[in-house]
Amino acid sequence: MKDSGVAKKINLYHTGSVIEISKETVNRKLEHLRICLEKNIEFKSKTPGFDEVELIHNALPEINYENIDLRTNFLGKRFDFPILINAMTGGHPESKKVNKMLAQLAMNFDIPIEVGSQRAALENSELKETYRIVRDVSSEIFVIGNIGSAQLVSGYDNKDIEKVIGMIDANALAIHLNPLHEILQREGNLNFQNLLEAIKRILKQLHIPLIVKETGNGMSKKDLSLLKSIGIEYVDVGGAGGTSWAAIESFRHEDDYEMAEVAKAFWDWGIPTIISTTIAAKMGFRVISSGGIRTGIDIAKAIACGAGMTGIALPFLKNAYNENFGGLVSQINILIKELKACMFLTKSANIDELKSAEKIFFGKIKQWIEAIK
Repeated sequence: MKDSGVAKKINLYHTGSVIEISKETVNRKLEHLRICLEKNIEFKSKTPGFDEVELIHNALPEINYENIDLRTNFLGKRFDFPILINAMTGGHPESKKVNKMLAQLAMNFDIPIEVGSQRAALENSELKETYRIVRDVSSEIFVIGNIGSAQLVSGYDNKDIEKVIGMIDANALAIHLNPLHEILQREGNLNFQNLLEAIKRILKQLHIPLIVKETGNGMSKKDLSLLKSIGIEYVDVGGAGGTSWAAIESFRHEDDYEMAEVAKAFWDWGIPTIISTTIAAKMGFRVISSGGIRTGIDIAKAIACGAGMTGIALPFLKNAYNENFGGLVSQINILIKELKACMFLTKSANIDELKSAEKIFFGKIKQWIEAIK
């Protein structure tokens, strides 16, 4: 896609101040969607770490497989399964059908769903329906709103947050941290000063749970300590090993050699999912483990490392875009069967017991954990 690098901008009055809004916001949403559908945008050599965690097999499970309980208590609600349909899209007309399919999936399995960043709809009210469709599908499903940390720093205030929540009648709100992604976008917002204070302000305002999440590069112990200091309870670690936003931007900027090369250099940047999950759980957070979770076995390992919920996005995208609901249902059914088998083979009658299942770390993951202690 040819791009002069100069955004066409519109001046609008926004909560009492003038801000510049780029038409590229909407186009960028579509570019991201198409790249995720058409290109290989997962990490190359770095894995989320599940391959270096072994759950110990039990030949004498001493439980009835049929009585295994996969329900989990999280975000103040009991869900049937510990699976979150994680943030994918919104903000472009093409994304409406995707969110509709995903919302129907969430309703079918009684699991939570998070929408993509709602910034686009705050900038252009005509795009609200691309997010609102999730709530229109059902008033009963648990919906998580989503706003970027860069927007909080750049001036979004309490009224904006209320709009984000009201747009979809959100049951919880996620603030996403994406410093690497911002660096790799021509349109990126690179001012993250006083972000912690902005998150603290939002936390005090909210009457619903607040989740702070990374978007694919993981959270360090230092990050988590800072979040703990301001009272954050829920984190989505968004670890390295799954979708690489650096990879996405390398394809998006193929017409800009320098930008593409920088993005390629950071393709595998970040902290593996299993590391951030383990650290966050040990620090007492309520953890959503996401980043490269592809099987029910991965889900089981994440929970065994302390997660209360696991987030999955990219694997659902193709079937959702093609409006293949049967395919989506089959995907979830496979995950559930794999997870339940793991629970049976680790003597875990419920999710709480799975959290204490015996496990062993190997290789680089073991070295990471030992180095962080």
